[in-house]
Amino acid sequence: MTLTTYSSAIDMRAALDRKEISARELLALHRERIDAVNGEVNALVSIDFDKAEAAAAAADDAAAHGRSLGALHGLPFGFKDTVDVAGWRSTHGSPVMADHVPEADDLLAERVRGAGAVTVAKTNAPEWAAGSHTFNPIFGTTYNPYDLSRSAGGSSGGAAAALASGMLPLADGSDMGGSLRNPASFNNVVGFRPSPGRVPTWPNSTPWDRLAVQGPMARSVDDLALLLSVIAGPTDRTTMSLSTAGSTFARIEQTPLAGLRVAFSADLNGALALDPAVRAVTAAGRDVFSTAGADVQDAAPDLSGADDAFTTLRAWQFQMNLGPMLARHPDQFKATLAENIRDGEALTGHDVARAMGEQAAIYQRIWRFFERFDVLVMPVSQVPPFDAGQEYPETIDGATMTSYLDWMRSAYFITVTGCPAISMPAGFTPEGWPVGVQIVGPPNRDLKLLGIAKAFEALNPAGARRPELDRMR
Repeated sequence: MTLTTYSSAIDMRAALDRKEISARELLALHRERIDAVNGEVNALVSIDFDKAEAAAAAADDAAAHGRSLGALHGLPFGFKDTVDVAGWRSTHGSPVMADHVPEADDLLAERVRGAGAVTVAKTNAPEWAAGSHTFNPIFGTTYNPYDLSRSAGGSSGGAAAALASGMLPLADGSDMGGSLRNPASFNNVVGFRPSPGRVPTWPNSTPWDRLAVQGPMARSVDDLALLLSVIAGPTDRTTMSLSTAGSTFARIEQTPLAGLRVAFSADLNGALALDPAVRAVTAAGRDVFSTAGADVQDAAPDLSGADDAFTTLRAWQFQMNLGPMLARHPDQFKATLAENIRDGEALTGHDVARAMGEQAAIYQRIWRFFERFDVLVMPVSQVPPFDAGQEYPETIDGATMTSYLDWMRSAYFITVTGCPAISMPAGFTPEGWPVGVQIVGPPNRDLKLLGIAKAFEALNPAGARRPELDRMR
């Protein structure tokens, strides 16, 4: 088998096991691709090939002595720049953290590196992962490899763009308001927001939080599951930790779509402004299920209160985590983020209690909703990739977006439910911009959701279409 940087992580791993390629040779293959395209895409930051080559050599030495370092043995990897990786510059996209080099790994990095991955770089992210467009004052803007004038999304935009442009086979991300799902949609890759606690987050200043999660990104469901099998699984370090072993996700079987009870909603009963091109691709995604024999009905859960619950609890957490830093460095935060933090300062105990009550009520309603349906199919993002010169879309189909969060409701409404959700490549606009479809499953039914996503992928291979970066030069 001849490997390319677009080969699957599963195939790369098998070739390493068969000694058809060494970890150093695989790294060299990716280095050539990174050197060729990262200057234009700007997805990878803090690249260190010396460290990567040392890790690849250690992987080869282990293999020569009959030892496997783990499920990711020898695979090149990039960590989101919000993840602390010991010995690697980890900036969080903030000028305040520009010189931060942690001495210890976060749990996710510990698990990935412990499974034998070869760290190559960090992946670019917006300042403190705030917003679904990846730009920051340290590293600049990440561009969409399908059209270098468009946004790569965010906040895991660097990860998604690196996958789409063949610079990495796997990457991690995080998601509060859509930061795994939105960039996956924009870059024609797969992004999975797992159930809270599926991938434990440590260190974590809000260990009870159900809004923010970490998760995997890849170019296919099988590759994504490989990474999930490493980063998922219980730990005693945090209270939000589900007991299912990560190895449960190592192999995903397709779930037959015939007879599946599918709720479809393009706009959540009018709650979402939607770009017409996104509406068209989402409708085509519905057709994939109905053609396969699923029982598809137009239906949407009652998510009233989700907007207030999300924006209130998000502002509260931003103020708690970043408020003291903003007070010390008032000129080193982008204006929209500073405003968000200050919104949190104005919240009362009543405001937070109301938001928590709304979240609890939504969880009960979504649980009832999924007694009638197996999945909800809807848009990931309300717009296709927008102009990278904008901070966020100011209008959608004539509707004004009053903040940098408004256009992300299709993602963050689902965040509030606590449900697992996956962004799957679904199609393209007439301009050639990728659009994903969001498949949402019942709480904690991650494995079944991945099986449904794999079946969708087999019937709609939109994810196989690669960007034409060479042509765009």
